[in-house]
Order: sequence, then C-alpha cells, then structure tokens
Amino acid sequence: MMTVFRLIKPAPLTEKVQSRQGNIYLYRAMWLIGWIPPKEGVLRYVYLFWTCVPFAFGVFYLPVGFIISYVQEFKNFTPGEFLTSLQVCINVYGASVKSTITYLFLWRLRKTEILLDSLDKRLANDSDRERIHNMVARCNYAFLIYSFIYCGYAGSTFLSYALSGRPPWSVYNPFIDWRDGMGSLWIQAIFEYITMSFAVLQDQLSDTYPLMFTIMFRAHMEVLKDHVRNLRMNPDRSEADNYQDLVNCVLDHKTILKCCDMIRPMISRTIFVQFALIGSVLGLTLVNVFFFSNFWKGVASLLFVITILLQTFPFCYTCNMLIDDAQDLSNEIFQSNWVDAEPRYKATLVHFMHHVQQPIIFIAGGIFPISMNSNISVAKFAFSIITIVRQMNLAEQFQ
Repeated sequence: MMTVFRLIKPAPLTEKVQSRQGNIYLYRAMWLIGWIPPKEGVLRYVYLFWTCVPFAFGVFYLPVGFIISYVQEFKNFTPGEFLTSLQVCINVYGASVKSTITYLFLWRLRKTEILLDSLDKRLANDSDRERIHNMVARCNYAFLIYSFIYCGYAGSTFLSYALSGRPPWSVYNPFIDWRDGMGSLWIQAIFEYITMSFAVLQDQLSDTYPLMFTIMFRAHMEVLKDHVRNLRMNPDRSEADNYQDLVNCVLDHKTILKCCDMIRPMISRTIFVQFALIGSVLGLTLVNVFFFSNFWKGVASLLFVITILLQTFPFCYTCNMLIDDAQDLSNEIFQSNWVDAEPRYKATLVHFMHHVQQPIIFIAGGIFPISMNSNISVAKFAFSIITIVRQMNLAEQFQ
C-alpha cells in the first residue's frame, strides 16, 4: 500500500525532490480527465477526443439535464429528492465555470512551476531540502484526502438512492425511463454516476490547485525566513558575500511574488464563483439533512457538506497564513544581524523590509479578499436559509 501511495511520505534527503512534485497526483488526475494531451503523434488526436467527452457530459450535459428534469418531472419529485438534486445542480453550474477557467489557464500553472524550479535551486542545506520534501508529501497527501471525500460523496449518493429505488440525481435522460423496471433504474443510476464522476473530478481539480500552490509558496517563504535569519551569521564571509546573500533573499522574495502574480488571475476567477455559490448550496444541503433525509441519504448529504467546505476553507486558511508569513518575514529581517553592517547593506535591508510588509493577498473577482473572514461571511447565508425554513414552517408544508 505504501508503494502505491509513497508520495504521501517525505522522500529521504539523499533523493532529489522538486517543488513541482507536489502536484504529481494533481496532474495524474488531469491526465485521466483529458486535460494533459501528448505533445505530438496520433495518440494526441485520440486523446483530444477523450478530452471532449468529460467536458461534453460534465460541463454541458449536466447543467442542461438538471433544468429539463425540473421542467418535465417537477411534480414527481419528493422534497428530499428535489433538494438533493437542486443542491448539486447549483454546484454543477459553478463547477462547469470553474473547470473551464482552470482548463483554459493551465499554462499559468506550468509557468508558475518554472518559477518554483528557480527557487528550488536556492536550497542551501538539508534543513531547506527537508522543508520542501515535507511540503511535497503534504500536497500529495492533501490531494489524496480530497479524492477520497469527493469520490465518497458520489459513491454514497449513488448507492443510497439506487438501493432505495430512485435515480441518484434525477438528471434528464431522453433514452431511458427509469420507471420501466429495475434494469432501467440501474442503467439510469449508473449513467448518472459516471456522468457525475466527470463533474466531481473536474470540480476537485479546480478546488485543489489553489491549495497545492499556496502550500508551495508558504514552504518557500519558510525557507526564505531561514535564509534571512542566517544573514551575516557566518564570520568567515566577507561584507561583499553578505551583501550578495541579502540580494539573493530579495530576489527569492520577488520570485515568490511573481509566482503569486502568475496564478492570481486563475484563483481570482474560480474562488469568486465558489464564494458566490457556497452560501446557497450549503443552506439547501443542511435543510435537506435536517428535515428530509433518512440515515443513508443524510450520510451522503453530509459528505456533500464536507466537499463544499473543502472547496474554500482550507485554501482561505492558507491565504491567512501567507499573510502572516509576510509579517513574520518582516520581523525576521528587522531582527537579523544588521546593526554593524555597511551602509549599502542597511539601505538594501530597509528597502527589502518595506516591500515585504506589503502582504500577499488574493482577491476573489476583484471584490472579496480571500481570507477566513470572507469565507465565513459568505457561508453565513446558509444559516439564513435554515432560519427562513424554520420560521415559515416550509419543511412541514412540503412534507
């Protein structure tokens, strides 16, 4: 088992590891869904056909299928079935937009990795390499956890509804009427599960890349803090060498900022879409859990709640930590051994500290600063929905 998932454990320091290896599981999933075609050959065109299949079903068919289903089958929905379908329908529209944005901006991830490669060359000792090794394992481990939870939601919803004699998401299918018998029901259920799996994996890729890269940025900020802490601590180095060490720290910080700038347009768009939807989706799901679900359907809905929370909360937390890292780096610069340095060194240090005090902030859609406070604020809408349902006794009226 450990050989299959060996990347979730830090590699030994004798083994060369790059920051980009933290995305190995991420890119394997992208390859599986059709996002990373071969560069040349006949297989490239075969693969591009496969690229169109998940997009056709996950991005185009599902949003349309849900709407047609509501128009034609609305009177046949139970309240629980309708909420289960509606909560996913809203999320599917958001996932379609997010996955399309992510796919169109994949080149930004590649360019960011090139910048990270230049930071990897600045690793000076085993302590630096250990930080990067741990970061690579942490990124792959996080992606694996996301995979288990997202797949667990799709699988549990599929089984809980199919075994109770209903299709999992009641998506419109022009070729099959699931009421024609048990065989038709299972064909419809399996078709919905496969189609939803495309959308779930695309959504997972859109939700995990911001977290993976911000974890990488934080690891290199930690390495940079160590380098700043060691400035002018070696008595064998000349003032010219010490000044060059400081310049290298300044260049490393600029490279980290370039990494953030390169990926910022992607994050701004995808997180804005999620911020716009999280409150309503979370509210509908909790109403479904509290008022209309049995045990197994409740388990599936709770897994869906976890996936919704995972879409933004871990990333927003790392954004908060990235802001704190900038403040910590500024403190490290001030507390470094600069008192008896030459004037040129001191002037550069002051300039460096001034720029470091500008926090690294991502803005969702140019409107919301991405942080835990913003995430909690948009998620509070879920409790407004529950309050409305309780005060107006909507659950009893629908039942």
